Amino acid sequence: MPLPLAAAPRGPVEVPPAVRALAAGAAVDPVWRNQLGGLTFRLTGTSGTRYVKWVATGTPELDLDAEAARLAWAGRYAVVPRVLGSGHDEDGSWLVTAGLPGRSAVDPAWLARPETAARAIGAGLRSLHDSLPVDECPFTWSVEERVARLDGSARGQAGPAPAIDRLVVCHGDACAPNTLVADDGAPAGHVDLGTLGVADRWADLATASMSLGWNYGEGHEAAFFAAYGIAPDAERITFYRRLWNLG
Repeated sequence: MPLPLAAAPRGPVEVPPAVRALAAGAAVDPVWRNQLGGLTFRLTGTSGTRYVKWVATGTPELDLDAEAARLAWAGRYAVVPRVLGSGHDEDGSWLVTAGLPGRSAVDPAWLARPETAARAIGAGLRSLHDSLPVDECPFTWSVEERVARLDGSARGQAGPAPAIDRLVVCHGDACAPNTLVADDGAPAGHVDLGTLGVADRWADLATASMSLGWNYGEGHEAAFFAAYGIAPDAERITFYRRLWNLG
């Protein structure tokens, strides 16, 4: 089974000087690391909670300017982090956002209640898809674009795309950690929208449901699909999971 693309850091994490400077005396806690080397830090101080995404120079797969633009647009319609600032130096680039209420769906509290978490992820994704206006979205996440970014050997393995079911503004990385869940189990918002764009909703549905197994173990997809309000589509799930794993 493929591994999730990110996880909470294990062991010591070196805090980049830029993040220390941004903290300005606030407590700095590393909370997330992805496989491309990007780090997310939580800054906790008297002015509230902020988050800093930091990526090393020369990591083109992680475009924080693109994420900032998507957050600014999506924030007009849905609960997503508010951008507070961004910048870069010779070591890397960063994006600063305000904290949101709720906890990640992979917080220990929700790992202990996987059915509730799966339902929150499904309901949250449906709300996001219904809230973001396709006709006004300036970003795309089409199959054609995604396949074009693959290397030659992977491109040949993608296979033909199924017919589009429904175009929505997709999250682009709808894995379980990127849904925030309120204390009552309701979806509270979404984070990590760096590849948000218009695509078939199954591009998100296939990835989100696949990530349930990574984070909670098997057996929770039914709760997810029921909360979204759709029956699983085996053909589309297979295609979009394959495309995700190739990428």
